[in-house]
Amino acid sequence: MSEILVVRSKIKDCTKLNVAGDFADALSKRVESMIKDAEKRATENGRKTLKPVDI
Repeated sequence: MSEILVVRSKIKDCTKLNVAGDFADALSKRVESMIKDAEKRATENGRKTLKPVDI
């Protein structure tokens, strides 16, 4: 997936540091990985709904 899952301006709101241009891309990939892991856990538990516990 090459779609950005995070809002770049919100990242800047969360830090006082400068944010590199490719940081949002890397963070988006990490978020996508977390979602896929959560999906696997939910499926293994017989659910079709992602819950916070899956993270």
